[in-house]
Amino acid sequence: MRIFSADQIYKADKFTIEKHGIKSDDLMERAALQIFNWFHMRMQGAPVKIHLFCGIGNNGGDGIALARHLLEHGYNIEVNVVNYSDKRSNDFLINLDRLKERKLWPNFLDGNTPFPKIGVDDIIVDAIFGIGLNREPDRWVKNLIEYLNHSEAFIVAVDLPSGLFMNKMAESGEGIIRSNFILSFQAPKLIFFLPENAPYIENWQVLDIGLDQEFLTTTETDYELITKHELLAWYIPRKKYSHKGSYGHSLIVGGTHGKIGAMILTANACLQSGTGLLTAMVPNCGYIPMQTAVPEAMVLTDTEEKIISKIDYDITPTVIGIGTGIGQDPKTVKAFTNLLKDNTITLVIDADAINILASNKKLLKELPPQSILTPHDKELERLIGSWENDFDKLAKAKEFSKAYDCILVLKGAHTITIYKEKGYINTTGNPGMATAGSGDVLTGVITAFVAQGYAPLRAAVFGVFLHGSAGDIGAEDRGYLALTAGKIIEYLGDALLDMFKMPEHPIPPEVEENDEDD
Repeated sequence: MRIFSADQIYKADKFTIEKHGIKSDDLMERAALQIFNWFHMRMQGAPVKIHLFCGIGNNGGDGIALARHLLEHGYNIEVNVVNYSDKRSNDFLINLDRLKERKLWPNFLDGNTPFPKIGVDDIIVDAIFGIGLNREPDRWVKNLIEYLNHSEAFIVAVDLPSGLFMNKMAESGEGIIRSNFILSFQAPKLIFFLPENAPYIENWQVLDIGLDQEFLTTTETDYELITKHELLAWYIPRKKYSHKGSYGHSLIVGGTHGKIGAMILTANACLQSGTGLLTAMVPNCGYIPMQTAVPEAMVLTDTEEKIISKIDYDITPTVIGIGTGIGQDPKTVKAFTNLLKDNTITLVIDADAINILASNKKLLKELPPQSILTPHDKELERLIGSWENDFDKLAKAKEFSKAYDCILVLKGAHTITIYKEKGYINTTGNPGMATAGSGDVLTGVITAFVAQGYAPLRAAVFGVFLHGSAGDIGAEDRGYLALTAGKIIEYLGDALLDMFKMPEHPIPPEVEENDEDD
């Protein structure tokens, strides 16, 4: 699913209006009707008080049009126009006149107007600012937003929470709606997936307002949201007469005394994700643990007892995963340096291998094209430097990717895979995966996908999704607290099978129930 910029959304509106021969207020009517249907399906005429706070632009016009539909169906509503400017959009004025024709006159709020009383069991509709907001709201509007946030009422934001910007972070956390639910038109927004916006975004849903499909499917975007739908098109099925050599030979390198467990996790994850062959290179102390815990793996050992001091092998690997538990001993740094100078195949680089690169930036030029780096935030900061906010972080990650022709997997609640100018936002995973060894598992999964013939970018995106999906299935079974990295591995097969399952209810259950009631 493509993630559109504000400018692209405006162009989609214009394209739809011109191609389909409709008026802009018709498009607004579609949006308002979809929001109303969302409310009506859930409330079924319940007498809960609904407070609509509408700005004087098109987002406010959506709110005013929604108010008309709610009024016509007997809902208990109060409409407040947040009069933050002398300018009004034409479509806002059209819908305001339609509302007045039905004998409902809104309250007009300004800096001198007392705020309306709101009960804790009421519902607030936030339609104050839309995607066009480009400056901090006035002080009195910020006060109003803070008043709404502290009301404890349930807040539904239209398209996005008022006070958030589409392409930059707000200067402060005040004056931003803390929504309980967002009804986003046609596609989610990038800001929904950035950690700094977590306090303002609890849940969201996309509403189809009928924007032109040709525009939506042909317009290139800087970010894509990755779901099953995208990945099924990438999946490479296994052929009947294939054999283990058909699915690559993964070499994983890492481990130190006391951290052989990290390599065992990576090895098991790699095997469970479909690599044909696996060789693990570990310090001598890791031979018995690895051979015992992962009998499917072939094992190479270093002459050193506790560290990796040389990376020598007489096999022909398809991909090399390196870094889990490897440490930063000077001998290890030298061994990694020599590997980079001699190696030409794809690398999947994690943990201390990333830290070695960060401490020796000249080595970055030795990376094979489209190598995959999987840093957490601290490791990323060592690589690209500090950032001011999430937008700055993404911009610097893109610049780094372009400079070294590498793929960056920015791990987090919504892991974002970056390659040059493009970002792929993951939709799987949960807080239970914030546990020791989870990153080691991800390294093994991605390595296995490269081994099987997936292009490095697709391997990274697919691996991240499958890893998160396994965590989701595991959390459903065990809960967040009991989810361990080893258990994530156990659910990898279930996660892959889940990709091919069709929904049991193509029509949402609540729609079926409503149809029966009719």
